[in-house]
Amino acid sequence: MAMPMPAHAQGGSSLCKHPVADQTSVPRLLDPNRLTPFVDPLPAPPVLRATHGASLRVVMRESEQRLHRDLPPTRLWTYQGSMPGPTIEARSGETLRIEWSNGLPARHFLPIDHHICGAEPGTPEVRAVVHVHGARVPSADDGYPTDWFVPGQSRRQTFPNRQDAATLWYHDHTMGIERLNLYAGLYGLYLVRDEHELSLALPDGEHELPLVLSDRLLTEDGQLYYPVSGVSDAPWVPEVFGDAMLVNGALLPRLDVRARRYRFRVLNAANGRFFRLSLRGQRPFQQIGSDQGLLAAPVTQTSLFLAPGERADLVMDFGGMGGTDIELMNDALPLMRFSVAPGREEDPSRVPVVLRELPRMVESTASVTRTLTIDEYANCVSEPMLMLLDGKHWHDPVSEKPKLGSTEVWSLVNLTEDTHPIHLHLVRFQILDRRPFDVDQYLSSKTLRYTGPAQPPPPHEAGWKDTAQVYPGMVTRYIIRFEGYTGRYVWHCHLLEHASNEMMRPFEVIA
Repeated sequence: MAMPMPAHAQGGSSLCKHPVADQTSVPRLLDPNRLTPFVDPLPAPPVLRATHGASLRVVMRESEQRLHRDLPPTRLWTYQGSMPGPTIEARSGETLRIEWSNGLPARHFLPIDHHICGAEPGTPEVRAVVHVHGARVPSADDGYPTDWFVPGQSRRQTFPNRQDAATLWYHDHTMGIERLNLYAGLYGLYLVRDEHELSLALPDGEHELPLVLSDRLLTEDGQLYYPVSGVSDAPWVPEVFGDAMLVNGALLPRLDVRARRYRFRVLNAANGRFFRLSLRGQRPFQQIGSDQGLLAAPVTQTSLFLAPGERADLVMDFGGMGGTDIELMNDALPLMRFSVAPGREEDPSRVPVVLRELPRMVESTASVTRTLTIDEYANCVSEPMLMLLDGKHWHDPVSEKPKLGSTEVWSLVNLTEDTHPIHLHLVRFQILDRRPFDVDQYLSSKTLRYTGPAQPPPPHEAGWKDTAQVYPGMVTRYIIRFEGYTGRYVWHCHLLEHASNEMMRPFEVIA
């Protein structure tokens, strides 16, 4: 297959213009600034608590949900009738079985691009498969992108939960239309708890809450709008950003809290938006965990930059703030408000100075080092840009075959101008470092010439990860132990428009 020219080598825009064809009219879009802020209470997704060996049944169905008091109900696709779906709680070491039932309509209400790999003409419009992001599971239960099933069918998956306590999440992972299914509302939290975490006396019960962040474009009548390219038969666009910011599926909600500590499980479930979170006035908060569980020690933060797919476990202390309000911000814009009740409440919770033992992995333990590029190509004849991992398409032969129990270093060489959150299924990893390099020299001669020293991860990224930000013009190194199971899994960019258009590759863990 002829490969188009790398976008950087062309010296121009990375996105070539489509030929003009059947421009789709854009409906009148809602200006969220016209809505009254902080009038709706923060929704709390329902909770499904599993017992050892239990079986749950979760149904995907079309639903309506009011995103703001002053908007009519919005048409969504959901798990169990809510966006986000129910928070599933499991215990470490206790097996959980889930039957995912596809009760969605037969036709999609968002624009499918049939030129995209996996969404070719003749493929059923509505398909689904569920991936629990961050779960260590057998390959048959991982939600492989081509293991989809259609309305009227179900799929059973088994989750051994043999892993540390962590904030995981589940979402649709269907090849070619994952971006549309998540935008429609198919995502939710999956919490793994263990005895060690429960012994720490962190805020719990009603003082532990999810904050699931996403963004959408809405029409004036409150319906989802998914942007298109303007080419009627090729609507895919490389990025989607909305101006309606949702927290737990609500626009500018309010949470009434008491003057004490609260624990927040934060997830960036957006298709492509990065969130830069802070409390108004840069009031400090503590980060106690990242994707794959607790950090070694709390990290005091005044802001946090979270990529799609990443999670953060935060503790905010409203003690001494009785009778005041404070907003959670995304850059300069509020996402939600905390309204603190008067007085000060007795608070038995705590945040220990040591959260757990978390040794750093040593590079010398790796038996294999792989250099893998993050590529962007532009074809100025008829197609938009194409982004690939290591220059390979989805259907190219599997090239990464780590051995079960082995440790590898993956050096991700980002040749693009974007930050890409790169996620590996099955495994957890640590970031070794990031280092700037000469992109032009690499493009011309495949020579990796560093232009600065290696930068270790900051403390909040020094724990166990499953998704990390790979910065432009830098080599980001993951050190990974391939534990758990043999079989075929995937690694991909978690910018969903990229992942849905071949920025995804299989890897195979072998015995």
